Amino acid sequence: MDIIDTHVHIIETIAGTGAGGELRHIGNGMASYASGETFRALPEQYGKGSVTAEDILALMDENHVKRAVLLQGNYFGFQNLASWEAQQRYPDRFLTAASYDPYSRFRDKIRTHLFEELGIRVVKFEVSTGSGLMSNHKTFPLDGEMMEEEYRYAQEHQLIFVIDIGKLGSESWQVDALSRVIARYPGMPFVVCHLLAPSRTTQKEMEAGLAKLVYDNVYFDLAALPHNIRPEEFPYETAQRYVKSAGEIVGFDKILFGSDVPSTLKEDSYQHLIGFISESNLLGTEEKRLILHDNAMRLFFS
Repeated sequence: MDIIDTHVHIIETIAGTGAGGELRHIGNGMASYASGETFRALPEQYGKGSVTAEDILALMDENHVKRAVLLQGNYFGFQNLASWEAQQRYPDRFLTAASYDPYSRFRDKIRTHLFEELGIRVVKFEVSTGSGLMSNHKTFPLDGEMMEEEYRYAQEHQLIFVIDIGKLGSESWQVDALSRVIARYPGMPFVVCHLLAPSRTTQKEMEAGLAKLVYDNVYFDLAALPHNIRPEEFPYETAQRYVKSAGEIVGFDKILFGSDVPSTLKEDSYQHLIGFISESNLLGTEEKRLILHDNAMRLFFS
């Protein structure tokens, strides 16, 4: 079965920001925030601190992944140009999103360059309190005036709107506000990342959130789901249950496979990050095909 991964990151160099301030690579895949917190950001195989398009392609080819969507965020630093260049070199393999800080003084010029001059057609906002916009700015409403301008621009330019609202229970996890926004933009596709980022103990809260986001134009990616429900090992039975439950709520035609590689390779192989779906006993053949390929093909590549 051909596979499309809708949540992948290329890293030219780690140049991120988060709640701990500036994030920089300090060698062997380790990184440090300005606050002094040090941790492993990348697996040892990417100990140089960068992950190129060719690195990702090799990983994809080893695991029968035909295409990938390249997303951006504060955590590693926006990699807009590197990802766009990867798409230009390998247009049959990559589709890139672009991201930006709406607080930027020259926001309009940034948007014009990314989406009108370069022609990028997917926009990604991570608003999380850990490593997204709310880690560097005060909490803001997702249905407020500032973000309304970003939704309006995306709709006017026919962009796919990808949003990561952070971990369930955090200040950025504003499902009600997001639901109100989506209702105002029924013609614009939205992708909500990480299946709302539940933990092992928050299945009911995840299900309640998903029920508020059942719209024809809303999709959900599964990126980092095995990571978020840790500690658990492959075949990630809890994550499988969450996917099955989510499909029953929002429809299996609205769920997208995403891995969040390369950072998730710290904990397990790409084979297993795919296998918890492809080898699941809870999902039927048609459901797997929709999640692993058909939904993404229809949304991003048709």
